[in-house]
Amino acid sequence: MVTIDDIDRRILALLQQDASQSLDALGAAVHLSRNACWRRIKALETAGVISARVTLLDPDKLGLGLMVFMMIRTNAHAPDWLETFKKATQTMPEILGVYRMTGDLDYLIRARVADMADYDRLYQALIRRVPLSDVSASFVMEQIKDTHVLPL
Repeated sequence: MVTIDDIDRRILALLQQDASQSLDALGAAVHLSRNACWRRIKALETAGVISARVTLLDPDKLGLGLMVFMMIRTNAHAPDWLETFKKATQTMPEILGVYRMTGDLDYLIRARVADMADYDRLYQALIRRVPLSDVSASFVMEQIKDTHVLPL
């Protein structure tokens, strides 16, 4: 864990809301000069606290209106199977997140697709690439909260 102070936290909170803000605007908001603000941001990047700066897109406007959570169970737990699974899921752009889980479920996949036919295409492509024991899916009917903003 990296030690950060209150000014770093305020900078990070502002960047989480809008990473495209100018250094002048950020500096003014946290009462630092442009250069002092830039040095803090660079230090946070070097320390790995800031891992990327991205643009968030509206999936509905891009024809990807269906979010699906795929629950995966497998009988295979060997390192070579896991490597095949990782490579398969990492190369499929529809798959946004893959999580190894505790309990009854082995893996949880979060994906964005256009519709049910597109989901079926994703499902078929995944099972062709890696053997799975059981795949079930839940489709999001309403997104109540979805954020990348971490509590600081």
